[in-house]
Amino acid sequence: MQTIKAATYPIHFQQKGYQELEKLLSEKKYSTLFILVDENTKEHCYPRFLAKLNTLLSIKIIEIESGEIHKNLKTCVSVWNSITDFGGDRKSLLITLGGGVITDLGGFVASCFKRGIDFINIPTTLLSMVDASVGGKTGVDLGVLKNQIGLFANPQMVIIDDVYLDTLAARELTSGMAEIIKHGLIYDTKLFNQVKEFKKQYINNLIYRSIEIKNEVVLQDPKEKSLRKILNYGHTLGHAIESFYLESDEKENLTHGEAISIGMICESYISNKLLNFSTNKVTEIKETILSIFPKITLQESDFLAILDLLKHDKKNLSGNVNFVLLYDFEDYKIDCKVSQELIIESLIYYNS
Repeated sequence: MQTIKAATYPIHFQQKGYQELEKLLSEKKYSTLFILVDENTKEHCYPRFLAKLNTLLSIKIIEIESGEIHKNLKTCVSVWNSITDFGGDRKSLLITLGGGVITDLGGFVASCFKRGIDFINIPTTLLSMVDASVGGKTGVDLGVLKNQIGLFANPQMVIIDDVYLDTLAARELTSGMAEIIKHGLIYDTKLFNQVKEFKKQYINNLIYRSIEIKNEVVLQDPKEKSLRKILNYGHTLGHAIESFYLESDEKENLTHGEAISIGMICESYISNKLLNFSTNKVTEIKETILSIFPKITLQESDFLAILDLLKHDKKNLSGNVNFVLLYDFEDYKIDCKVSQELIIESLIYYNS
């Protein structure tokens, strides 16, 4: 697969990525190589990565606990302290080896340490391959509020290698399909149709096209002033649902993809009511998503708590909650205002 050129960095695939990494390490003459992992990627992914890494640099492993609940400033402080204790300086390099939590948090840590050190993203989950590792967004959560603290910062490169997908549980692999579906709905109907006929041996084709789409959008609007907002389709309500389950003591956490899949069904229903999006296509989206993701029963008694979390969505302006809605596949409207009554109606539709 050909390298994809982002704004200031390349996205390499398979063995080409490790060859380019070796070249970069040689040219940049870094002082220390830090590798950020969690307990899962340390056990399952780091040995695979180390087998492909050719360097004489001093390597220091920094391990954090896995899970969205640890994507916060407290974890950042712990990583900054580890880098400092290991003698990190401005010529250090941080490699993030993991899923979206690792890439989001690691990029933020690197961008702030000594006002910025270089970092490289090596995503190990499908979700982080097609979303978190590309586009220059870094950051952490504030309590249960998603990605409230962060900044835009680009890595030196991204390396995509599907070998790491073999380490994933089925639920985590499925989670990444939500972002691929989203890219198909907002940008490329052909990709959405390929998801419906999905066979695992074609996963690299879905990954490649999904990254192409995200990169094309980001190149046109890197700071999310207009077009990049379309990448939030399904996320306005999806993030609120994800946060609600994250803070609940009684409910099992949802994966990011599970929450976003609910958001896409609800927001397609809202699109039908406000923009006359085809009823048949709403049904098609719902049936496709529920053929991939488990049905979650949302309790009506929880609706108001979910709506309350919408107030904190980082895309809000002047107190208004902004949705991305569809006129049709590949045809959208950004900054849509939606009544509380219609949002509740969409949650009931998801449950039906």
